[in-house]
Amino acid sequence: MIQRYQGQQTQWRLSFVSDSEKAMTLTPGDGPCAWTVHVGSSDELTPERLRRAAAKAVKTMKELGGKTGVLDAAPLLPILGPAAGAALTQGAELALHEAPSFATGTPKEPITLWLDGNCDGLDQALQESAHLTRSICLARDLVNCPANKLTPALMAEEMTREAEALGIQCQVLDEHQARTLGMEAFLTVGNSALHPPRLIVLRYRGGGDEDPICLVGKGVTCDTGGYCLKAASSMKGIKGDMAGAAAVWGAVLALAANHVPVNVTAVIPSVENRISPDSYIPGDVISSMSGKTIEVGNTDAEGRLILADGVTYAIREEHAARIVDIATLTGAVVGMFGFTTAGYLSNNEGFSDAFQAAYHRSGEQYWPLPTFPEYRKMIESPLADLSNTSSDGCGTITAGLFIGVFAEDKPWIHIDIAGTAWVDSPRFEYQTKGATGAGVTTLYELCKGYAQEV
Repeated sequence: MIQRYQGQQTQWRLSFVSDSEKAMTLTPGDGPCAWTVHVGSSDELTPERLRRAAAKAVKTMKELGGKTGVLDAAPLLPILGPAAGAALTQGAELALHEAPSFATGTPKEPITLWLDGNCDGLDQALQESAHLTRSICLARDLVNCPANKLTPALMAEEMTREAEALGIQCQVLDEHQARTLGMEAFLTVGNSALHPPRLIVLRYRGGGDEDPICLVGKGVTCDTGGYCLKAASSMKGIKGDMAGAAAVWGAVLALAANHVPVNVTAVIPSVENRISPDSYIPGDVISSMSGKTIEVGNTDAEGRLILADGVTYAIREEHAARIVDIATLTGAVVGMFGFTTAGYLSNNEGFSDAFQAAYHRSGEQYWPLPTFPEYRKMIESPLADLSNTSSDGCGTITAGLFIGVFAEDKPWIHIDIAGTAWVDSPRFEYQTKGATGAGVTTLYELCKGYAQEV
């Protein structure tokens, strides 16, 4: 966490100023290691722009050998208030965050930063931002973790350890308990792996007696594609197919750390999708916790199978008032939006509006997708109630609509972060190579928005 500046001796001083002539640039200031960071016109100033500017500045400082520095927020606080300080510190911390390393040798010397400047509400904003930033970094670490270090059981241990420390109620269901509940879609994917599946449930009760918002995150810790084996070029990313799980975990941790007055439950179906003699194959017909039957068209479309049972569990066992599912679900979304924007769809206009307000506050980028009736026909099956693959393209939309069938009459949003959860080359200055922590901030803002209505 970046601390408030109290006159400590430092090598660098980065002063952030609004300047309509110089957007997102660094120029030398007064002194050998003093730099002025230009963030653009004050009329166009946003927290997202400040996150990016701070990230660019501290990465430059790091490249030039700086180990200690001050972020001078004073010129910007009169413009954006405490949000300016929070954005600068978050951008800097995210930019400096590095994935855990399993290499032997001497650890790298850390970089120490302070924040200079003051205004009403700044300390509270910095504390909230620090908890949120830590949750983003925890989510990144989880997604960056190798699959052999993060089986479903190990992920359950890590998630519950952090959650219980914040007073979150935790429950982990094993394969036997899931079978008792009739979670056949979930078990069909996970049962053939050596490491058995786990259903991880995290209940944060910060509100009153109202039913919770349920966040359902895809937790496939190893995804080979099953018998529809992934191409060799795609194998590098099979460890990160649990970024949706990491996102909902991170959001709930941040809500609890900041004591946000809302009830939120994370439901995380966690499996490995591997190949074995009894693995499911294309053409199989399976059931689900809801009772609906599913024809398997592709074993690499496993995420929607486990999410279907996760959503049903959220409704029947957790009494969800609203549901969000989030997943690295389809390669098609990358074809549409690349690596900077995630796609989403919803069955409820009001809930969709709340989500749009949330991502405008968070700074993350999302785009709504259509849900016209003709798309629903693409997941019909002649053998079962529905198919887990589309008969005619539109892969991202039909994948989401498949999950939506299990949302029943609840307000529901589906988010596909397959393109934004991981970057080999950072698209934004505060990203580093690897996991991005996509979804944590927006889910936090979404739930916080409902808390403000209570």
